[in-house]
Amino acid sequence: MNHYANKKSAAESMLDVALLMANASQLKAVLEQGASFDFYAPIIALICISLGLQVAVGVLLIFIVRWNLNDEQKQWRLSMMENLATALVFIIVVVNVFITAFGVHGPNRGG
Repeated sequence: MNHYANKKSAAESMLDVALLMANASQLKAVLEQGASFDFYAPIIALICISLGLQVAVGVLLIFIVRWNLNDEQKQWRLSMMENLATALVFIIVVVNVFITAFGVHGPNRGG
């Protein structure tokens, strides 16, 4: 069971890294557009929130992977950490939906 949990956490970490890279790219695009972009401040704030939460989830997943799930004394703490990670991932998804809704475009918009 511990092996399965470690693989699951590792997979979540890889997805977190992919989303982290996408948010960094979005941040770069917004910064290149500058303050003339309609939703400049809200997008910057949302991307920074998303990046911060992603780093927190990444650190949390590192702790989850390192601890032994078979140790009964740590199972409650690991369960709480898994629940926290899941809640944070949900918040990250919601924040990224808003980032997408505000529409980050490259610096050369057609039109």
